[in-house]
Amino acid sequence: MTVEQIYTGCLAQGAYYIASNGEAVIIDPLREVGPYLDRAEKDGVTIKYILETHFHADFVSGHLDLAAKTGAKIVYGPTANTQFDCHIAEDGEVLKVGDVTIQVMHTPGHTMESTTYLLKDESGKDYAIFSGDTLFLGDVGRPDLAQKAASMTQEDLAGILFDSLRNKIMVLADDVIVYPGHGAGSSCGKNMSKETVGTIGEQKATNYALRANMTKEEFVAEVTDGLLPPPAYFPENVRMNKTGYESLDKVMERGLRPLSVDAFDAAANETEALILDTRHQHTFIHGFIPQSIFIGIKGSFAMWVGALIPDIKQEILIVADPGMEEEVVTRLSRVGYDNCIGFLDGGFDAWKSSGKEVDTLPQVTAEELKGIADATVVDVRKSGEYLSEHLIDAIHVELDYINDQMSSVPQEGTFYVHCAGGYRSVIASSILKARGYHNMVDVAGGFKAIKEAGLNVSDYVCPSTL
Repeated sequence: MTVEQIYTGCLAQGAYYIASNGEAVIIDPLREVGPYLDRAEKDGVTIKYILETHFHADFVSGHLDLAAKTGAKIVYGPTANTQFDCHIAEDGEVLKVGDVTIQVMHTPGHTMESTTYLLKDESGKDYAIFSGDTLFLGDVGRPDLAQKAASMTQEDLAGILFDSLRNKIMVLADDVIVYPGHGAGSSCGKNMSKETVGTIGEQKATNYALRANMTKEEFVAEVTDGLLPPPAYFPENVRMNKTGYESLDKVMERGLRPLSVDAFDAAANETEALILDTRHQHTFIHGFIPQSIFIGIKGSFAMWVGALIPDIKQEILIVADPGMEEEVVTRLSRVGYDNCIGFLDGGFDAWKSSGKEVDTLPQVTAEELKGIADATVVDVRKSGEYLSEHLIDAIHVELDYINDQMSSVPQEGTFYVHCAGGYRSVIASSILKARGYHNMVDVAGGFKAIKEAGLNVSDYVCPSTL
C-alpha cells in the first residue's frame, strides 16, 4: 500500500494518492490532473476511484477532467446532488482498492454532504482517515459556508458537526493517522496547524474542538466565534464543483495566447479585461502598465485573486516573468478564474521598450518613514495582526476587504502603506492606483522593518476598545 499527500502551498490544500496491487484512488484532486496521471503511470496502476470529501468552496476540483481521462468513477458521500455522472455512496459503504478497503463515513456539519474516508490496510486494521474539511489539525471546518444551501443556520450546522466528530471520528483508535484537506493559511478554518499530518490521539489532546468534556453548546459557541466573511468567490467554486466546468485543456489554450504589445493594449481597451501583473513586488514598483493590478505569483496568489477580484468571470490579461505564464494560468484556474485571454509576449520589458506609458510606485524605507513628522500611515494587515501591535494612529484598512473600505483611505495628502513584509502593501497600492489614488507611498519591508527601525508601536489593543 502506498499513501502520498500531494500538498499545494498556495492553497494550503492536501490531495491524496492511494495505491494498492494495481489500483489507485485520488482524493480531492486539484484542477490540473497531469501529476496524478503521471504518478499512476509510473506505478503501473489504474485509477479506479476519485473520492470527493465535499463540494469544495476554496478551489475547483479536478474530478471531472480526471474522470474523463481515466474512466475512474467519481464518488461523493450521502446527500450530494450533482449535475454529472457520479456514485453517491451510502454511509458505511466499503470501496475495495487492490488489497485495501476504504469505508465511507458520512460526517456532515461543514457541509451536509461532507464525508470522511477511512482507509483500512491489508489486514483490515484502521490505518488513516481523509477528513476533508470536517477535521483539520488544530481546528474543524467552519460551519457557515453551507448555510444557504442547507437552509440552516451556522449554529445548526455546528451542532451537526459536533455529533459527526463525536460519533464517527473521536471513537477511532488514537494511532489512526489524520490526513486533512487543508493546513494553516486556508480560509476554511481559523486555527489550523502548520503541520499537515497528525493522529487521532494528538488531536484529542490538542484540538480545542475535540475536548473530552466539551458540551455541544460550548462547541457551537467556540466554533462559530470570530468567523470572518468568506471570500466572495467561494459560492462560485461550489457551483462549478457541483454543476461542472470547461475542461482545463481549453482554459489553458485560451489563456496561453501570446499577445504583442499592440495586441495586448488593444485587448485591454476593447474587452475591459483586468491587467494582472504577477511579477515580484520589488520589480513591479519600479515599472508597470498603468491601471494594472499586482498579485505576485510568489505569494498566496490564488487566495488573493479570489479575495480581491470580485467577478470570477472577469476577463484577465497577464503580465508575467517570461516562462511563468503557464504557472499563472494554472493557478488562476484552480480557483475558477478561467477567462484569461492571453499574456503579454516578452513581458513588461517588451511593453517598456515599445515606448508605451509606464507607471511606478514610490517607496520609502522604515528609517525614512521615521524621519517624516506626522506621517499618515495605512496598515493593510489582517485584523489579528493589527490588534496584536501596530503603529500608533495608523489607519487600518484590511487588504481582504479593501474594495469595500475605500472610504477609509485618505483622499488628500501623502499617506504611507505597509503590511507585514511588503507583499500585501504593493497589492493594496496597485488597487488604489487603479481606483484613482496617486498619493500613496509603499513602506519597504513592512511592519517588520518598522519595528526594527524603532518607530512608536502600540501594545495589544482589545477589539472592544476600537
